[in-house]
Amino acid sequence: MKALLLLLLLVQLCSASLVPEREKDPEYWRRQAQDTLRAALRLQRLNQNVAKNLILFLGDGMGVSTVTAARILKGQLQHGQGEESLLEMEKFPYVALAKTYNTNAQVPDSAGTATAYLCGVKANEGTVGVSAGVTRDRCNTTKGQEVTSILRWAKDAGEGVVGAGVKRWGFGGVPTIAPGICGTGKAVGIVTTTRVTHATPSAAYAHSANRDWYSDGEMPPDALEGGCRDIAWQLVENIPDIEVILGGGRKYMFPKNTSDVEYPQEEKHRGTRLDRRDLVRAWHEAKPPGKVAKYVWHRRDLLALNLSRVDFLLGESWHPRVPWPQLGALGGHLAHPGVPGQLEWRVMRGTGGDAERCRGPTGGRIDHGHHEGKAKQALHEAVELDRAIGLATRLTSAQDTLSVVTADHSHVFTFGGYTPRGNPIFGLAPMQSDVDRKPFTSILYGNGPGYKIVAGERENVSAVDFAHADYQAQSAVPLRQETHGGEDVAVFAHGPMAHLLHGVHEQNYIPHAMAYAACIGSNRGHCNAAARPGASSLLPFLALLILLC
Repeated sequence: MKALLLLLLLVQLCSASLVPEREKDPEYWRRQAQDTLRAALRLQRLNQNVAKNLILFLGDGMGVSTVTAARILKGQLQHGQGEESLLEMEKFPYVALAKTYNTNAQVPDSAGTATAYLCGVKANEGTVGVSAGVTRDRCNTTKGQEVTSILRWAKDAGEGVVGAGVKRWGFGGVPTIAPGICGTGKAVGIVTTTRVTHATPSAAYAHSANRDWYSDGEMPPDALEGGCRDIAWQLVENIPDIEVILGGGRKYMFPKNTSDVEYPQEEKHRGTRLDRRDLVRAWHEAKPPGKVAKYVWHRRDLLALNLSRVDFLLGESWHPRVPWPQLGALGGHLAHPGVPGQLEWRVMRGTGGDAERCRGPTGGRIDHGHHEGKAKQALHEAVELDRAIGLATRLTSAQDTLSVVTADHSHVFTFGGYTPRGNPIFGLAPMQSDVDRKPFTSILYGNGPGYKIVAGERENVSAVDFAHADYQAQSAVPLRQETHGGEDVAVFAHGPMAHLLHGVHEQNYIPHAMAYAACIGSNRGHCNAAARPGASSLLPFLALLILLC
């Protein structure tokens, strides 16, 4: 007991020395509060412009505890104590909470939640782009239950608009060109650091009774006989005029046993399709005459493109999940070696004629990191996502661009242990357990693969490298994969009509608020003639940036 009291005393003494001098002055906190108050008062002048651009950043699995820990990590990466730092998303003036439950699940999965925040309808777990009338795995319950997404609403808006062929920005590594003549509404894009057929992006274009039906090779015979289509098929056929699609999982696009272009000798990377269709070829053939469509699978090919001459872009790596050491929107070959999360892109600036080469950080795979109990990987991914948010914010205007940042669900991830100010986020708590007399890390999981018993006792973390990227934080319950959490997730909003995202909402409210701001979808009674989509001589751009983990 005396040793424990001495340790606590030392911690208190050290903590006192960690307080910045300015924070000891009460006036520092009073001035800070008054500055915040003045900023809040300015928000009384609501931005009710029509949003010409919409950007949705989705951090898969980025619960509130992940956001807080990522904030601290960001500050410590910048050589600060961390707690005082601000993420780019936290600079957005409007914040809400979204209730994430699925119609049949208290703790949700990524498919049902994607249907909510993209299609505006809550759904059952494991299903994408369909209503709660569909039962998972049952193809025969799908017909007539399909629901469309905000991407489809954007494509249905402003039909017959003649634009000026204006080059528009590409967000999060999305270089896009708004076509000069577009009979199918707004320009749209999907970007993901996982497979493009993953549950989260697939709700933007697909309708499936099972999120795992990536190709017809993964579908059961009764579903095939019932006329249901796989998700990769729907990517090409349902909305063939998506301007930009970037992600992984290309093997689902090619006939079964087709050798991979990059890894021809490896069987696991071969095509999976039973219908023998080459969906990349089908994607090319579906484009209108005179339009330029480019397919890339390597970073060098992406950077070599003359984007002023590209109307449609499809980029796919082989990776079903982008590898940890080389993160980037198109997988390892599009990432900078040794710089996780970095993708060099070209951003088309407004009506300017030249492409500017930038480094566009993309976040993703937060969810996968947490499932594996690898908090370091999850939090670094969250920081990378935030860097992409900051870049997009600098390249756009709040006067005409509504940006929304949210998550589909949380995880059973936490950090605590009375750590002192500036404690390394991946470090130890300043005390030992008063039960087993062993140290513990601040970061812990409620369940997952980090549960370890050594010689009948909890593992002593001081004997392992708990700062390693692959370290699996200890968990209370042993599971091969850590689970999602059921608490609400944050929604950050900035730009026209961002004030509509406030308070506590059902998750399916999000796309309805975004559509209202952009005057797309069914609720357009508030749009006057000048503000309606299609009235402008410039074709508005809608980007749905979905960054997964």
